[in-house]
Amino acid sequence: MLLELPLAPTPTKRDIRKTSSDDLKTFMVEHGEKPFRAKQVTEWLWKNTAATFEEMNNISVATRELLAAHFVINGVTVQNKQLSSDGTIKSAFKLYDGNVVEGVLIPHDTRMTACISSQVGCSLTCKFCATGYMDRKRNLDAAEIYDQVVRIREQCESQYGTPLTNIVYMGMGEPLLNYANVVESVRRITSPDGLNMAPRRITISTAGIAKMIKKLADDDVKANLALSLHAPTDAKRNEIMPINEANSLAALKEALQYYHQKTGRKVTYEYIVFDGFNDGLDDAEHLAKIAKWLPCKVNLIEYNPIENADYQNAADDKITAFHKHLSDRGVQTNIRRSRGKDIDAACGQLAVKEEREVA
Repeated sequence: MLLELPLAPTPTKRDIRKTSSDDLKTFMVEHGEKPFRAKQVTEWLWKNTAATFEEMNNISVATRELLAAHFVINGVTVQNKQLSSDGTIKSAFKLYDGNVVEGVLIPHDTRMTACISSQVGCSLTCKFCATGYMDRKRNLDAAEIYDQVVRIREQCESQYGTPLTNIVYMGMGEPLLNYANVVESVRRITSPDGLNMAPRRITISTAGIAKMIKKLADDDVKANLALSLHAPTDAKRNEIMPINEANSLAALKEALQYYHQKTGRKVTYEYIVFDGFNDGLDDAEHLAKIAKWLPCKVNLIEYNPIENADYQNAADDKITAFHKHLSDRGVQTNIRRSRGKDIDAACGQLAVKEEREVA
């Protein structure tokens, strides 16, 4: 009787963009390759944004086959995209494991902005945000965040014939709850060995995690900081943003002042103006006092209604009066009009609707 021997397990291929330069160099030497091949491969992966080993045409076929036998490139692909009547492009990005996140290209007269996601879903349950009604499935790794920028940059150049100028981490998820990967992605995006974008063109937006704001300062992360404030008192903020219960305005004040002291950078306050909730002149006065904490600017944002919440955008005259109240008190204030509302691409609307409807 012949005994059936168990099949040897298939070796798991490593994600090459999670492999350090030193480890890749060691791999090359162990397989009879010159050490400098590791640098060539790294340049192809990050600077030249190669999606396959076959694209690495200054590396021999044998070496490319060696890489393909041991590694994978877990790239991000565009599953589908929608073009808004105002020129905004929303993309559903498919990840290697089948999960989907959304990103947006927002065209403007003076800038072209990529709004990118940092998590699949979100755990913060902000009451006005479509993503907050999704479960958080996992964090994105740095390469997946990077790839969103690459794909949106391609769309920008193809659709508008102009380079991408700005990046905002304001898509799905809370960036500071995926701190290491977000910071690594910023490093790669700003590196001369990556996309070589200027740090002043990148903004990380947070719902307000005090200890991680301090960590951004301690680590001297080269990016701007925006706080999604949306209410000027703890009582109102607790009502719409449960994260505030553990990160009160007093805690955020201390963290933001620490951040400014260490970095010298202004902070941007993002403030959605909700009808009948936070659009009164008393709210504007509270916000004006918050604006005195440290050098800042305030963006007043139109609300984009979602199916799970009853909030509505404040009337134009209310927003105008709110803006005037802040401006009269010396607060640098802008009104941001929503883009991409007709394709659910505007602020707070990202929720992978296509996937949810199929499910």
